[in-house]
Amino acid sequence: MTMPAGEASPGLTLHQISVRFGGLVALDGVSLRVAPGRTVGVIGPNGAGKTTLFNVVCGFVAPTGGTLTFDDRPLRPRPHRLTRLGIARTLQGVGLFPSLTVLENVQVAAPGATDRAWAELDRCGVAQHAGTLPGRLPYAVRKRVSLARALVARPRLLLLDEPAGGLGAEEIEELRELITGLPCSVLLVEHHMDLVMAVCDEILVLDFGKPVAHGTPDEIRTDEAVADAYLGAAT
Repeated sequence: MTMPAGEASPGLTLHQISVRFGGLVALDGVSLRVAPGRTVGVIGPNGAGKTTLFNVVCGFVAPTGGTLTFDDRPLRPRPHRLTRLGIARTLQGVGLFPSLTVLENVQVAAPGATDRAWAELDRCGVAQHAGTLPGRLPYAVRKRVSLARALVARPRLLLLDEPAGGLGAEEIEELRELITGLPCSVLLVEHHMDLVMAVCDEILVLDFGKPVAHGTPDEIRTDEAVADAYLGAAT
């Protein structure tokens, strides 16, 4: 499922991405495509390179090798220009402004788009908290506000960085329903395997910065390399 060298396609394409920090190899020849309308998961044990991969797409880390394209064009991301490119990202935490209300936090990502902010709060099931300060809300609700803030920019590609972290079983099920109904393509980093298997069309498995498997959820479930590198280590 990796993309041949030189072949461009709509959506996000990473070809042979490598990242080195001095003598440390964080990513080593990672290729991946997130086609329009698809949800792609990236899994692996701690230190596998998942966050580094996200940071490459967002422009926080410059690759030392490989190429990125987005909608057939070379991608040279800069964090402050992501929304202009049609890319949005949530954080492992919530990253909300404590002195702004829920509605104001969402409006930060799309100034002047009040109706759209309300619509995304409603989509995420938190519109009733629009006038509340984030610090007064449960963590699971704040995570939904963070997602609404990412969606209000109308991204074509949404990067979800461990969205289920800190959530209970019922909240993760609600998150599953929300992700499967999103109108954009999704690149998901997540440790909750049940969620990954339920929402992803395909999954990339990293171990020590290298891709060890790439396929559908059913293919990943039965891959021995995955069991050795990740699933077995998580049990």
